[in-house]
Amino acid sequence: MSKDYYNILGVPKGASKDDIKKAFRKLAHQYHPDKQGGNEAKFKEINEAYQVLSDDTKRATYDTYGSNFNGDMGGAGGFGGFDFSGFQQAAGGAQGFGGVEFDLGDIFGDFFGGGQRGRIKRGRDISMDLEISFSESVFGTERKVLITKTIVCDECRGTGGKPGTKMKKCETCNGQGKVHDAKKTMFGTFSTVRECSVCAGKGEVPTEKCAKCRGAGALKGQEEIKIVIPPGISNGEVIRMSTKGEAMPGGVAGDLYVKIHCHPHAFLRREGVNLVMDLDIKLTDALLGAEYPIETLDGKISVKIPEGVAHGEILRVRGKGVPVDKTRRGDFLIKLNIKLPKKLSKKAEKLFTELKNEGI
Repeated sequence: MSKDYYNILGVPKGASKDDIKKAFRKLAHQYHPDKQGGNEAKFKEINEAYQVLSDDTKRATYDTYGSNFNGDMGGAGGFGGFDFSGFQQAAGGAQGFGGVEFDLGDIFGDFFGGGQRGRIKRGRDISMDLEISFSESVFGTERKVLITKTIVCDECRGTGGKPGTKMKKCETCNGQGKVHDAKKTMFGTFSTVRECSVCAGKGEVPTEKCAKCRGAGALKGQEEIKIVIPPGISNGEVIRMSTKGEAMPGGVAGDLYVKIHCHPHAFLRREGVNLVMDLDIKLTDALLGAEYPIETLDGKISVKIPEGVAHGEILRVRGKGVPVDKTRRGDFLIKLNIKLPKKLSKKAEKLFTELKNEGI
């Protein structure tokens, strides 16, 4: 049966060579037998399809006759019809199966930040918890905190060398900034590339190390950071502060994540952009109306209780809630709870009896 190589790689028939190569790299990374969950049979099939579609002559023949001409196109070489020669094109150095070295650095480099040469080194992310008051969560605030973390050495400014010292070629990696490691597998010897741990990928080291950081370019220290907390932040919300994490000499610092914990208010709560409170009022005030002093986050105000309000009715004070932007705020909502007396005096009982007789 003729195999559909385009379908195997998941590309259309008119796909460019670049698209075919990208599809092969992605699938090879997914199904490589050395990876957890890899699939040797699928890996062979992917390689076979790539051998044909990446070669202009083979691809033209395949488009005309399919994969069943001259036996099987996948049987041209390799182990049991599995031809590793494609790695010579895609990985730069593979030449078959007989114990020859395969360099996978370029094949899988795209899936890890573009390989050793294209990868930007980044410091570690850190996190912290910050407690604020209810009022600060509504109006926003600023806090200055002192954090202990990895910082760039202020003596050598991250170079790792004594100020004024010259740099020399790293002897461990011979100035390449990377070290090759070989691993023997059933498919041959696979070569991987890692960053040189001595020069941290720079290819050179100082002739004399910095005395303060001992050549690391970074050390543990303290940094004062100003945290701007925006108005209307919610409890549990996280603020991300870019490049305020741990430093990375020759790269970029990680991020700082600040988790906000808002203390509850004694009698206020938030509902979206509104502030809500419960107000207990007397039955007579509900019937006849009254004025009550109310404490808000903006200060004291006087609220008029209209005559004949019902239990659970809500009064609205506009513009005293949570800031929405620089010009707008939510509202202050007052939920009325009418408190009924547990025991009536004889005089009060007589009055309510008269009201009842009047149908009130």
